Amino acid sequence: MTTAYADDFLPEALQFRPSAPLVDIGANLTHESFGRDLEAVIQRALAAQVTSMIVTGTDLAHAEQAVELAKQYPGLYATAGVHPHDASQWDAGLERAMAALHALPEVVAVGECGLDFNRNFSTPQEQERAFEAQLALAVESGLPLFLHERDAGQRMREILHAWRDDISHAVVHCFTADRDTLFGYLDLDLHIGLTGWICDERRGHHLRSLVSDIPLERLMVETDCPYLLPRNLPTKLKGRRHEPALLPWIVREIAQWHGINETELGNATTQTAKRFFRLPAES
Repeated sequence: MTTAYADDFLPEALQFRPSAPLVDIGANLTHESFGRDLEAVIQRALAAQVTSMIVTGTDLAHAEQAVELAKQYPGLYATAGVHPHDASQWDAGLERAMAALHALPEVVAVGECGLDFNRNFSTPQEQERAFEAQLALAVESGLPLFLHERDAGQRMREILHAWRDDISHAVVHCFTADRDTLFGYLDLDLHIGLTGWICDERRGHHLRSLVSDIPLERLMVETDCPYLLPRNLPTKLKGRRHEPALLPWIVREIAQWHGINETELGNATTQTAKRFFRLPAES
């Protein structure tokens, strides 16, 4: 008899199948919490109409794992980059390894890369060095950028402004900043990724008044799982691990604040994501 673990299934109240297929542009499926039941996680995502998932590569090891998952599962794609927390590790060897990954068909973006002046696990100088090196790799490969920014909006905009004519597209994933930062990114013709942060009445409520200012052709949705479990779920989830099957609840919340129905928002964000990451039309 198989033991039923709490995180092996979703309660019926959380099993939500929207009418529009969705793209989760930020899923950390290489995280150790998915090690035991990844197959089931992917099946639950497909049942919830999350038909495409971009698996985030935040360092060399996780980027290589993301590529392997993309090879194994249809509908999964990978990014490859070095997160600002690990920017101190950047060197010529790592740069060559990343360039090789960017040449693979499974890799659809450079990143997660950017600046994080909140924790400064790597110094700001190390972060900027690694970030500019990855901007150069994006120019070389022609791939779009999957960006991380926290408490560094002004410096991020300054750097991106200098590179904007050379890079293709870029998305600021898991956007949580203020109105001025948002409009600064939109002025640079960047895309915006929204997560379950908007469902958090304690710290994400300021995003609700900003959502309608994001054009649908610049907006994408993501879970950033296993982090940022939405707080608008109709029932509690034991274990607190977030997963792609819960993306429809985030879409519902964003649609409410954008002033449109969730089907329209789902269709729009899916088309935007497919265009941005150059995904197959049938995926």
